[in-house]
Amino acid sequence: MATIKPADLTSHVGKEIGLSDWIKLDQSRIDQFADVTEDHQFIHLDPERAAKETPFGGTIAHGFLSLSMLSRMAMDIAFVLDGMAMGINYGFDKVRFLVPVSAGKQIRGRFVLEDAVERQPGQWMLRFGVTVEIEGEEKPALIAQWLTMQVVG
Repeated sequence: MATIKPADLTSHVGKEIGLSDWIKLDQSRIDQFADVTEDHQFIHLDPERAAKETPFGGTIAHGFLSLSMLSRMAMDIAFVLDGMAMGINYGFDKVRFLVPVSAGKQIRGRFVLEDAVERQPGQWMLRFGVTVEIEGEEKPALIAQWLTMQVVG
């Protein structure tokens, strides 16, 4: 994991920070997510019915499953500020689900540091533009503006 000095953050704003590894969203992972979130809609769990009754040709991952994988993707590209005591997920300014992810497809995240602001001494709010790509697809699964806070001290 790379370490960046807070004074150097502004030189990274507007630049791609990294591209995560591919992560497979297979039916087993989709089923587990359905159980945890209690979202058992057939478009996620019943391949035969989803093939017959939807335009997707089979089951698709929950949009929130694709979104939740950002935490895992961020580990591939993460940097920490020199002296960081903790990092906090601060939420999202924007999330748009663009294309459903078919069961068995792989996704990855492309991260751009859009902004870095010291909100209080030692508290850095970072805004990342994230695009979740689908292997073999032209359009992404989702785009998001993700906020994190790194506390130095």
